[in-house]
Amino acid sequence: MEQRDANDVKEIESLFEKLKSAWDKGDGTAYGSCFTEDADYVTYQGEHLQGSKAIAETHQALWNSVLRGSTLEGEIKNIRFISPDMAIFHGLGVVKLRWQKKAPSRRDSINTNIVVKQNGKWRIAAFQNSRISGPSLLQKIFMKISK
Repeated sequence: MEQRDANDVKEIESLFEKLKSAWDKGDGTAYGSCFTEDADYVTYQGEHLQGSKAIAETHQALWNSVLRGSTLEGEIKNIRFISPDMAIFHGLGVVKLRWQKKAPSRRDSINTNIVVKQNGKWRIAAFQNSRISGPSLLQKIFMKISK
């Protein structure tokens, strides 16, 4: 990996840490600043938020209520550069609610992020989150039938 890529990898990893830190503090403004102004954000429930302002406001409302005191655990699994100013990374994450000692594995999620470098800083332009789960009972039945 060339030196430029190594620095960019560190900056993208730092962006992910900033995102987690903002979550842990319940800071919608800091969370929203991790995204481009026109970012697309799809939650694991399929809700589509558009723009860093909507992302910040929606998360602030959650932290002011049901997600108050929660923390975000996670890590980047891989980063693939599409161009010098664009990359895709996959992150694993799970939200630990304030009364939990450990986040339950059934809440594990994987997210796909498209990050872009704008004015020398990496920001998330698109984010899509999905629960990690195995096949359902119905899927298992259909897989057996199709063999």
